[in-house]
Amino acid sequence: MTYPVWPAELPRPERNTWSRTWADPRLKRRGETGPPRWRRRFSAVPQTVSLSILLSRWQVAVFEQFWENQTRFGSTLFRMPDPTTDGWALLTPTGGPLLTPEGQPLLLSKLWTVSFGDEAPVQSVVGIEFRFSFSIVVMPS
Repeated sequence: MTYPVWPAELPRPERNTWSRTWADPRLKRRGETGPPRWRRRFSAVPQTVSLSILLSRWQVAVFEQFWENQTRFGSTLFRMPDPTTDGWALLTPTGGPLLTPEGQPLLLSKLWTVSFGDEAPVQSVVGIEFRFSFSIVVMPS
């Protein structure tokens, strides 16, 4: 099955609104005495990422087309670059970028399979730009 792919024309999420949480795979077990104990409830643990993107007017059209047509108003899975990994330079042990023989940095690549979260994206106006805030659920790999 082929999934729609997040449009390359859209910018990376804003850093100040980014947050990520894991679903809690634990189940609390209480005995008659002593501290609580935990056991695994499920093994495949999804993550929920809350984020926002700041878009120009033409990028709004790209996002809306993706939301409405490609993901059927957020009802299907899609592929999205991991903003915390994809496109960042691979580093040496000293913290410098690892370079090709031509002097170009080697870049990391990582794609997520995701779905839109419980709420539909929320749009607000910021000057002449538009902020879309939404959450995505990252499927376990």
